[in-house]
Formats: sequence, structure tokens, C-alpha cells
Amino acid sequence: MTSPPRTDDAHPYLRAATAGVRHHTHVTGRVTKPEPVNRPHLDVLHAHLTALQRLLDQLAEAARPPHPGAGRHLATAHTRLWQATAAVHDAFHLLPSAAADSSECRPESLPEGPPVLTICQRHLAAGHIIRRKTTPTDLDRPPHITTCLR
Repeated sequence: MTSPPRTDDAHPYLRAATAGVRHHTHVTGRVTKPEPVNRPHLDVLHAHLTALQRLLDQLAEAARPPHPGAGRHLATAHTRLWQATAAVHDAFHLLPSAAADSSECRPESLPEGPPVLTICQRHLAAGHIIRRKTTPTDLDRPPHITTCLR
């Protein structure tokens, strides 16, 4: 008979990802003259955010039938994370590029070359998922504050 995992042993990869983000934030904050943000940095951050977005979507779907209120809150978090992901994508295109006309989504002109899954392709795929489940009004709505009822 297997006992349920201890709290500190649950979700080791998610804990490792969180530790990695914390470490990166700590190291970046300690540098006296931080490096300017570049496109590869935002590309990796965008990949992290879209992975979190998929996770929140799955958790919201799993929580809805037994706990509709929790599912709604997770769906709202999913939408807000999409807004953050879209802002990172927009910032990516505002950074200088070696290629001319860097404001367009043109994977073939990325300074790093066209990777297997570019930020624009990833963003379009994530956008397709969020638009199937969310209205345009919800996507444009600013976050709201709710009270936690216990």
C-alpha cells in the first residue's frame, strides 16, 4: 500500500521551476548594472508563461465539476496570465533586432534564426486556446478584486 505523497514531495517539477524563477530573480536583482533585457530572455519567459497557462487551464477544467467557484477563479487566473503573456510577446517585438522591420511577427527574421517553435507560433497557439474559452470582453477586462469567503 502506497501512502499519499508528503506535501514537500508533491509536484517536484513545479517546485523546481519556481525555485529556478526565484533564483533568476535573485541573481538579476543583485547585479549592480543588470544586462538589458533581450529577445532570447523574453522568449524563454514567454515559454514559461504559456506552460503555466496550460497548467492553469487544465486545473480549472478539473476543478469545475466538483468545485465550480474554485474553477471560476482558476479560469480567471488563466485569463489574467494570458494578458501577461500577451504583454511579454508585445515587449519582445519592441526590443531592437538585427533584422529590419522587427515589429512584425516574422519568425524567419528572428536574430537567432527560426527555431522549431518561435515565440510568435507559441503565442498564436496559446491565443487560439484562450479564445475558444474566453470572450473578447473578458480578455480586455482589467483584473477584479474579490474577497475570500471562508
